Amino acid sequence: MFIGSEIYRGSSYGGWHPLRIPRVSTAMDLSRALGWLPDAQYVRSPRARPAALTRFHSADYVAALQAAERDQKVSDAVRERHNIGTHANPVFPEVFRRPATSSGGVILAGEMLRDGGTVFAPGGGTHHAFADYANGFCYFNDPALAILSLQHHGARRVAYVDIDAHHCDGVEAAFADTPDVLVISVHEENRWPRTGAIDDTGCGNVFNLPVPRGFHDDDMAHVREALILPIIAQFAPDAIVVQCGSDAITEDPQSKMCLSNGAHAGVIDALMGIAPRLLVLGGGGYNPWSVGRCWTRVWGVLNGLECRGALPAPAHDVLAALTWHRMDREIAPEAAWLCTLNDPHRGGAISEAVRMRVAQLVARL
Repeated sequence: MFIGSEIYRGSSYGGWHPLRIPRVSTAMDLSRALGWLPDAQYVRSPRARPAALTRFHSADYVAALQAAERDQKVSDAVRERHNIGTHANPVFPEVFRRPATSSGGVILAGEMLRDGGTVFAPGGGTHHAFADYANGFCYFNDPALAILSLQHHGARRVAYVDIDAHHCDGVEAAFADTPDVLVISVHEENRWPRTGAIDDTGCGNVFNLPVPRGFHDDDMAHVREALILPIIAQFAPDAIVVQCGSDAITEDPQSKMCLSNGAHAGVIDALMGIAPRLLVLGGGGYNPWSVGRCWTRVWGVLNGLECRGALPAPAHDVLAALTWHRMDREIAPEAAWLCTLNDPHRGGAISEAVRMRVAQLVARL
């Protein structure tokens, strides 16, 4: 099932913010244009109620976000305490409703997966938020809420895998000392928030792999086969949650990693069927063509669908209608961004740093 909402089409963090671009709506439109998203597989995300949000977040913080949306401003005290109304985490018209919708979707996913199955919720993945404050464009930590929902609905052991270019600091902080939650993060080293060191282990179920610039598809394949799959096999989870941020793709402006969307597809494909429950979230992604194509391809993998070669005209038209302005100039898309779904493979020799760090983490098993 695909959990989405029109709120992602009609809301924006502001005209200057990296998250002003359409992302979830592009994945929805492109999937429909390909004939991959029939009405029977689409579920409109509910908005989480404050009581549900306080399963992880403080009541004061939830109330502060509600007030920020109502008043369209915050006091200096609220800004200082909750990190709302800052450059990264601005006040905008849907500052409560949009993250509450993402959170409602993943909470619903936990219920939908009670008896097993697969759910894609690309509006989720806001992995930087903390219990009492916003952080890194993230207001509510929906991955944490998703894990709690899965556990509430019967999944005793949950594995969380994060392949976003940025470390999942909020999720790690939430579950570092929880034996029944496994956290695996593959992220660019020396990239904000500059957490997730390889020797940060929590109670033993945190595996951080900081990777160098230029990390490519063959590096990721090695990490997937030599690290991610063995760790998950040993942990034996009842559910897997994957944060599938696309900001590690070469064309994304927020990292120096060099993946294709095939790397994301490969990780998702490898994780399917390992646990009875699989929840795939979105996350980062700041090039509108890259993120829309990536998440659509992921949805295809989850359904055994593939689009090789040229896109059909309706799908091309979805991508051709996108625009992207950066630093007051319009970015012209590459032809392949409009005409194909699958990126070309981006490989090479496996980095010695990647080999050594993978070996260091495997030695912990």
